[in-house]
Amino acid sequence: METNLHSPERRLIELRMAHSDLDACIDLASSKGGITDELLLQRLKKRRLGLRDAIAQLQRSLTPDESA
Repeated sequence: METNLHSPERRLIELRMAHSDLDACIDLASSKGGITDELLLQRLKKRRLGLRDAIAQLQRSLTPDESA
């Protein structure tokens, strides 16, 4: 199996990993009070939402349309 570094499937994996990492950071910072700057926390959450939207869009483009 040949690995394409620019394939949509690989991009999807990278986005999922980034989302997971950011999710863990936000959870850790929120639970331990590591981030006292609410603006920074909001920015991180907005970035996480953007990643989730990018993942959903890429998944839709990879999924073939079902015929009626």
